[in-house]
Amino acid sequence: MAINRKPVDVAVIGLGAAGGVAVLPLARAGLKVAGIEAGGWMDPHSFKPDEIYNNVRRLVTSVPKAQQEIPTVRSSPGTPARQAPVHPMMNAIGGTSIHYWAQSWRLKPWDFKTRSETIKRYGVSAIPSGSTLEDWPIAYDDLEPFYDTIEYEIGVSGKAGNIQGRLDPEGNVFEGPRRREYPMPPLRGTEFSEHMADAARKLGWKPFRAPAAINSQLYKGRPGCAYHGFCGTGGCHIGAKNSTAVTTIPEAQKTKNLTIIDYAHVTRIMSGADGRVIGVTYIKDKKEYFQPAKVVLLASYTYENSRLLLLSKSKAYPNGLANNHGQVGRHYFGHWGTAGGAAALFPFDINVWYGLPAQGTTVDEWADDNYDHSGLGFIGGTSLHVHTELHPIDAAAMPTFGRAPGWGSAWKSFVQQNATRFTSAYLQTSTFPYEATFLDLDTEVRDPLGDPVCRVTTAPKENETRSVQYAQQKLQEWYRAAGAVEVFMQPPLVPGLSTHAFGGTRMGDNAETNVADRWGFSHEAKNLGILGASLMGTSGARNPTLTIQALAWRTADHLVKNWKAIAG
Repeated sequence: MAINRKPVDVAVIGLGAAGGVAVLPLARAGLKVAGIEAGGWMDPHSFKPDEIYNNVRRLVTSVPKAQQEIPTVRSSPGTPARQAPVHPMMNAIGGTSIHYWAQSWRLKPWDFKTRSETIKRYGVSAIPSGSTLEDWPIAYDDLEPFYDTIEYEIGVSGKAGNIQGRLDPEGNVFEGPRRREYPMPPLRGTEFSEHMADAARKLGWKPFRAPAAINSQLYKGRPGCAYHGFCGTGGCHIGAKNSTAVTTIPEAQKTKNLTIIDYAHVTRIMSGADGRVIGVTYIKDKKEYFQPAKVVLLASYTYENSRLLLLSKSKAYPNGLANNHGQVGRHYFGHWGTAGGAAALFPFDINVWYGLPAQGTTVDEWADDNYDHSGLGFIGGTSLHVHTELHPIDAAAMPTFGRAPGWGSAWKSFVQQNATRFTSAYLQTSTFPYEATFLDLDTEVRDPLGDPVCRVTTAPKENETRSVQYAQQKLQEWYRAAGAVEVFMQPPLVPGLSTHAFGGTRMGDNAETNVADRWGFSHEAKNLGILGASLMGTSGARNPTLTIQALAWRTADHLVKNWKAIAG
């Protein structure tokens, strides 16, 4: 028998990048909020400048829940599923916003209207075969005020390229119009990033420094970045990286309206005979609890959002909560064209050993629909980002560019001579949902509680593969212009689990093809809100975190303004 807790107004499942944002406007409005998180507070003193300790082996696996329910992956319904080696996410107050790169991008106006804009420019035949692509139910202008709010609440450094239509070449002139400048100037450049910027300008491109949720100066009592590095899979020991653990969650706690229930494993979202949700069951210290709530906001990661809904069956929802239209788990996709799209070898030393990945130079000429795609055989594009931060173990895994074997004394000699002359870039390619790409429950693999894990069905898509390959050609051109003597092109990532996973609870006006409405609330369970990238119908050619957070604030703001209608 579950132990009943004191009822609250809102139960938020997960206190990461999304849930950790939503709790602030809710708490400020006077609503009583229970934030239920599978992890706990992480001690900043535990964040160490150690490539082994502070990487996946230590930090991401520090709380085992996610690692005990790793999704399985298969390429088609008739193919056996295999369990991925590690879950890309972690459990903690602040979630993955503790150890992410902190790149904080807005989507472009085109990303919200990809289907209609593509058809308008290239015709309906340009839509990838088998794609379930829809326009978002909202436009860029609808989300812009919330982008602005998050940039100032969290703290984002950068340089605007388009303020109310006025373009500034120091920023990204391809971005959508924004109402004002970033709250902080961009992170400083390096000799290498400026060298790459000069090479881009010689090609006629418009390089700029990327926005990041990292302080470039003192902001809200937190220091500016020390350019210490280890951001990619490590936390910031001085609090300059603006995780929700050091920004919105502590601010929400100050209101006395947020109660955090840590190390709590949510097992089901409960619903009544009328189809409305009534609360959440969870396990903490081997005891089962029931948290009654007038409204539930589901803010776990993409895979767990779909999984928890599918597990939460009831008389009103025999196929899973909010799934009477069979849309939970549909329209899933990931950012497959990420990470090292190419590696380059220079004939001179380049200083990329210090600093952080968000500190770099980006070009957007080849992102989204910024260039004519006629005859290319794909839609969407790729942002190209060159950056600093290389560590010894990573360097030892550098390609030899055909100049040495991959092992032995000759390999060691090559690495010793060239590790200071090697670098790789980060590519973000537009990806889209397809009918044959989806999430469901595995029929064989279960977690320690006996519940089936999430199963991912996905395979390479021609559109995305062509888009990545086209971007790699541009990246190679950029490297050559900067003086690289060798460029190694890496194959596109094989679809599977992704740190940038989208869909499964897509938002849209049509309940027949979407789980959530334009405000992020379920079409079926009216007092169930959903947060995170699982709402998103397109990825854009950039990291999703800022969009996730803007959507989360927008959903919470809508709930506050429409409390009586939603809470009942």
